[in-house]
Amino acid sequence: EQIYKIKSSGINAEWPLRPGENIPGIENMPNVRDHDLSVYLRLQGSGLSVGGYEPHPDMLPEGVAKDFAFGLYELDWDTFGFNVENSTKRVPILEETGIKNTVCGPESFTPDHKPLLGETLGCRGFYQGCGFNSSGIMLAGGSGRELANMVVHGTTSIDMFSYDVNRYHPDTTNDQAWILERSHEAYAKNYAMIFIHDENLAKRDMRTDPLHDILLSRGCVYQQRQGFERPGWFVPDKTVSLEKKKYDWYGSYGNEKHMDYPYRDYLEEDYTFGYPKQFHTIGAESDACREKAALFNMSYFGKFYLSGPDAQAAVNYLCCSNVQKGPGSTAYTNMLNKNGGSETDLTVSHIEQCPETGNDRFYIAAGGSSSHRDMCHILNVIHDMKFDCTLVDHSADYGMLSLQGPESRSILEKICGADFSNASFPFSTHQLVDIAGHQVRAMRLTFVGELGWELHIPSSSLVDVYQTVMAAGKEHGIVDAGYRAIDALSSEKGYKHWHEDVRPDTTPLEAGMAWLVNPKLKTDVDFLGRSALEEQKKGGIKKRLVCFTVKSPVPLVTLEAIYRNEAVVGYIRRSAYGYSVGANVGWGYVEHPEKITLDWVRSGTYQVECMGEKYDAEVSLQAPFDPQNLRIKGEYEEYSKKYAQSHRLS
Repeated sequence: EQIYKIKSSGINAEWPLRPGENIPGIENMPNVRDHDLSVYLRLQGSGLSVGGYEPHPDMLPEGVAKDFAFGLYELDWDTFGFNVENSTKRVPILEETGIKNTVCGPESFTPDHKPLLGETLGCRGFYQGCGFNSSGIMLAGGSGRELANMVVHGTTSIDMFSYDVNRYHPDTTNDQAWILERSHEAYAKNYAMIFIHDENLAKRDMRTDPLHDILLSRGCVYQQRQGFERPGWFVPDKTVSLEKKKYDWYGSYGNEKHMDYPYRDYLEEDYTFGYPKQFHTIGAESDACREKAALFNMSYFGKFYLSGPDAQAAVNYLCCSNVQKGPGSTAYTNMLNKNGGSETDLTVSHIEQCPETGNDRFYIAAGGSSSHRDMCHILNVIHDMKFDCTLVDHSADYGMLSLQGPESRSILEKICGADFSNASFPFSTHQLVDIAGHQVRAMRLTFVGELGWELHIPSSSLVDVYQTVMAAGKEHGIVDAGYRAIDALSSEKGYKHWHEDVRPDTTPLEAGMAWLVNPKLKTDVDFLGRSALEEQKKGGIKKRLVCFTVKSPVPLVTLEAIYRNEAVVGYIRRSAYGYSVGANVGWGYVEHPEKITLDWVRSGTYQVECMGEKYDAEVSLQAPFDPQNLRIKGEYEEYSKKYAQSHRLS
């Protein structure tokens, strides 16, 4: 038996391999991986190598000795017994088979069971390629190639965000308890079926905002992203306790597994490849946003201030869209790499000049799941281009609420006593307003396709502002809503998610976002990735992001194959049920070895393969919901006249 002891960034576990000798009847046995028993078996000569992932691995939180190299430990049979027992269930003859040898050494695991690749923030030119979670041989080829691309070209040829060494927020990597618990959970669930909405139970509530307990009392089922608790959805039964309990280590190490755990129960109802139990609950949040008003707590976003003599020059070079519109402007933009691929999407607001220096200042808001990586990208470009400016992380200092829906203007005018009309408060602008005696930066933006505003609020004022908005909105039918509703609303409206719709290996032109870059390409303002986009405009694109609406008895969960005229041309990158259009909405890139034209896209007959069945799909180059943006402008009557028959909402 060979056993590799596993150390994972603060956790150690054991992964056994076990070659027996001259085992009869296994000569033609295939390699076997049993996910239910959490073991695998591999033919090795006339014997058998056996490995597995036990729920109670041996851990070394302090790591191994500095001079430890290619050393071994004594095998702990109490730990390895789990794998012995389950191996004999799959291959009973092992009970009668002798053990040739045992080897026990350390192996590294990470908190999300993925490697660490890339350049280290704060130490330019120092690249990491480690933490391979017992998959080093399997992942070595592709990881080595992409690490070489990073060193030589400064970027990768494919999307590698899941492996990016900068994907973790520092609050998590500086917390040894988070590393220990999450690494254990990742190891123990290595062979578990992971569903699209899977949530961790280890080390919860480590990063919260002041609204956490209030929303919990209002039925919030939380999701965790980079250690931050954000609202997933809200259950109708407000009496149920949805607290996240202390990690029970899945009943290992003498811990009792939680028996009465409503939060876990709600999560497990979502672990299905069918429509989940809370399907209609999320639909009600979506409908409320479309019909009246919804308030989303998006405080997990990253918030940064960029200032200095070269601040304007820096954002001009970093952003692919026009961000030179003066104070009071807010722009949605992408930041590209030299190949024109999207390194991040975020909003950039030109705010008041620095009172001490008179320098320009910009307020940047970035999605919380990738905000640390976004910060690394910005800092690296500032360093490389030698811009005289400073980026400061103020994420913990501000909360963020997004008020969206037809009634949003009425609610804000009521509590602010100010004019929020199109003329006084145009789209893609921001103003400082007073809410309940607190200064709030209101931004006329939306990620759901409705009339709405983001409210950027000092964390100390977040509770007061939330309660004021909810109280004023009560007569307007306001509801709390979470990110599952945002996913549904944004998908049917065609708003892009970074790392799904747009990634470092896709350009804005391929993503159907020429509107974002064309105005700037018509100027002489240089920006990172410009030359690559100009070349692509000349030569044409060979893949294009398009929308598919599918009416199927099962939901799309991403990665479904896309067929055009019976031939596979791509796969679904992102999907959600569009409650307003009454169908699954999926977004995916279709590829063609030659230049893709819009006529080629429109002329095909499409199907999407879901759970082994092909379903007819309607293809579109634009969003299926309100493609003319009438609702964003507040033109609800015009929208009703135009789309009353095609959309469920009117």
